[in-house]
Amino acid sequence: MECGPVLPDSLVLEIFLRLPHDAVLRAGLTCRQWQAVSRDEFLWRELFYSYYRIPRSVPRHPSAVSWYREFKRLFDCIPCVEVQTLREHSDQVLHLAFSHRGHRFSSCSKDCTVKFSFFTQLWDTERPDGNISLVHSASMRPFNWGYTQFSQFNPDDSLLLVSGVYLGPHHSSSGEIAVISMENYTLLSRVRNKPYDVFGCWLNETHLISGNLHWIGNMTSCSVLWLNKAFQNVESENVNVVKRLFKIQNMNASTIRTVMVAHCRRHDSPDLLLDYEAQSQARRERGEQQHPHQPLLFDLGTSESDEEEEDEEERRRETGSHGLSCGRLAQPTISGLEHVFHSRKNVGSRELQIEAHVAQMMGRAYTKAPDSNLIEPTESEEGEDKTYLLFTTGSLTYSPHQIGIKRIKPDQMTTSGPVLGEERSSEEFFDSLDHVIDIHGHIIGMGLSPDHRYLYVNSRAWPAGCVISDPMSPPPIAEEIDMHVIDLKTLREERRSLRAHRAFTPNDECFFIFLDVSRDFVASGAEDKHGYIWDRHYNICLARLAHDDVVNSVAFSPADQELLLSASDDSTVKVWRSPRMVRLAQASSCQPRPRGLLSSWLMRSSKNSALAGSVNGKP
Repeated sequence: MECGPVLPDSLVLEIFLRLPHDAVLRAGLTCRQWQAVSRDEFLWRELFYSYYRIPRSVPRHPSAVSWYREFKRLFDCIPCVEVQTLREHSDQVLHLAFSHRGHRFSSCSKDCTVKFSFFTQLWDTERPDGNISLVHSASMRPFNWGYTQFSQFNPDDSLLLVSGVYLGPHHSSSGEIAVISMENYTLLSRVRNKPYDVFGCWLNETHLISGNLHWIGNMTSCSVLWLNKAFQNVESENVNVVKRLFKIQNMNASTIRTVMVAHCRRHDSPDLLLDYEAQSQARRERGEQQHPHQPLLFDLGTSESDEEEEDEEERRRETGSHGLSCGRLAQPTISGLEHVFHSRKNVGSRELQIEAHVAQMMGRAYTKAPDSNLIEPTESEEGEDKTYLLFTTGSLTYSPHQIGIKRIKPDQMTTSGPVLGEERSSEEFFDSLDHVIDIHGHIIGMGLSPDHRYLYVNSRAWPAGCVISDPMSPPPIAEEIDMHVIDLKTLREERRSLRAHRAFTPNDECFFIFLDVSRDFVASGAEDKHGYIWDRHYNICLARLAHDDVVNSVAFSPADQELLLSASDDSTVKVWRSPRMVRLAQASSCQPRPRGLLSSWLMRSSKNSALAGSVNGKP
């Protein structure tokens, strides 16, 4: 029974507003009055905005039931607790990919103990004890690969696309794609892929996209994107093994890289409920400036000292010996530029200017007009799904600084039809890009939201107002990594850039930092030995995930966004769970395991038999 003088609720509320959230929760256990006040919606609204430093113009997530539960969701459901470290790889782990069901994932790696050796690991996440176990390991070294760098499951998880570096004669390198069956882990087909950082991707369950590069001059080339059957068998003369999708001219030593497919399904129910377009309009009406945002970092995943890490990175930059450089520079040259570096030695500036002028004339004369219906559909296309091919490219320098978008029509999604080359005239044309988005910096990563409406792009910005006079000498790039958000419905950038992660390699050694997007979160690797997690709705960085070296890739489970994997140059894959899931796992492990139905029935039967025997006078 509670007795004594009672403070007014308003005064208790004023006191709670000046306490941290954990102190409010503890105070709520004191008495019934304080418990009631500690659940006040106004209180948790104030605690929410002050703790996470979110602008008050950003509304609460539409799916949130209350401010208290929204605070708890951000604090308790972030996959930031390390629960397992996988050490099957012996060197840098470059990429992770989950199956669409979330029951398996693959990891690509490079092994320096045996030069150019690597493994593609397949893992199983459906273990009764909750741990992840290795299912299969396949080496591509017998096929003259250098290492694997990327993998992707097809939509029905029956096939795995594995992309890697193929080592040719005279130290030349290109890429190759292998297709592996998930039923018996056999190699079904191999497809050449040049340059190797095209990576490749699935268009549907049975067809994948690869690239090829043809040099026209010293700094001019064309990229051809091919549609390939996963099963390299010929059914009839009207079904091709490969079919050309697009042929695109490249200027100033640039090439098409990092292809991916977005299936935009009318955008009626985006997985991210916040209307970015309306928010952007509201900001413009208020006169707010669109500038890079440095969010508060909630360090829930590491206990290391920031000052020690910053001192170490400073020493590395002063000595010019970043721990990753030796491994990355094992590549023969920058992807696709061997021809350019070799030919520029004997070509003067006058010849290069003439070549550039001729290339521009060729582009105007032989380039197909762009698709004017990319954004605004015609009446016959109203309500139809659209398929976009997304890739990185450039126009000012060889550094990828633009997002190219090309729509894939329904009749282009199969190799059936005319035999190869029959649909082209004698004067072959170049395909134009339907849309181009300039990032003004070196693009080092891309990822799609689960509904394929939003494209997230990692980039390292160029200096403001910089002028590129030599395509082979791109501007210096920032150490901060900016993550841009592009709405594929409007084909323009929405929101301010996300920022917290960093990179240190210069622009001529810059490599890919893979990112991943779930329903509520987005995560990315970084060169500062951490992975990072942001909330997509509130635009804030929530946690960082510690490794001993560069974090190259992260991946959310499609079945559970509270499960995250991270891959690093420290040769490990770490498994991260949310605090909520860790508590549930610990609670279930402490409870006695229920008996099986058969064992319970047998025990009951034996007891009944013993009882019946004692009643009848039997021992």
